[in-house]
Amino acid sequence: MDAKAILDLFLESGQELADKGKEIADEKLGVPKDSKERESMLSGAGKGALAAGALAMLLGTGAGRKLTGTTLKLGSLAAIGGIAYKAYGKWQTQQSGAAIEPGEPANKLSGNAMEKRSIALLKAMIASAKADGHIDDSERAKIKGQIDKLGLDSSAILFLQDELEKPLDVNSIAAGADSPEAAAEIYLVSRMVVDLDNEQERTYLKELAEALSLAPELVAQLESDIASS
Repeated sequence: MDAKAILDLFLESGQELADKGKEIADEKLGVPKDSKERESMLSGAGKGALAAGALAMLLGTGAGRKLTGTTLKLGSLAAIGGIAYKAYGKWQTQQSGAAIEPGEPANKLSGNAMEKRSIALLKAMIASAKADGHIDDSERAKIKGQIDKLGLDSSAILFLQDELEKPLDVNSIAAGADSPEAAAEIYLVSRMVVDLDNEQERTYLKELAEALSLAPELVAQLESDIASS
């Protein structure tokens, strides 16, 4: 499974959805309730459109979720890695009084290290999308059907389906962070998906930050850097 390729696909699709708005999910990417209409809309669509459709359903855009500017700003691995890297470096400097070089951001990794980080970020993204409990059995089946259309290999499809089925567990997601910088990236990709106007999702994000052992000041720095990017 090429976890980075899948992550890139979903991040770029999220960026497209945020850029073009909810209308693209509802009218162009197969989110309407009628399954036959959905099939008709999606026939002949490119992989990017299919991924955006799967992501739209995963995020519950059909139920009125707001795809915010945060999604747009964090629409690539380079953006996530860059913001996390800079924010962590600023926070370390504030804590120690001297500049400390952070570890490598996700977009600078390669090989097994890149695959491991990409898997952790994918898991975080999917978990955050489930945080408000909107994914019931019917919605899960729709998402699986959309994922099947992406033309991914069997290991990738099984991975995504397994993550959809797993109960929500912030500690399991936090366990994917093998460094403080990775923890910051997991927070950012989760923040990209979470709707802060939803109390359940806001609570989930707070619990995740605690499970990741992110200091409140570092979380504030991440939020500040998102806002100013």
